Amino acid sequence: MNFSVYSKENCPYCERVKKVFDMLNIQHKIFTLDKDFVKEEFYSKFGKGSTFPQVLYDDEIIGGCVETIKFLKENKFV
Repeated sequence: MNFSVYSKENCPYCERVKKVFDMLNIQHKIFTLDKDFVKEEFYSKFGKGSTFPQVLYDDEIIGGCVETIKFLKENKFV
């Protein structure tokens, strides 16, 4: 089980996803825009116009904040 969060600074939805993972003690790796990747890489991976955050589970794209929380509920992480 491997979660990756692609985020950017000062993003309330990114912070919310990180907080949920921390509260549930779910291990995850954070990648931050301009530190770990550039915007072109982000759009190449997730598609033009994608928003932050983008979360992956075992290299499968879950989506943003709302989709991630829904995924966690549906898969009994919550």
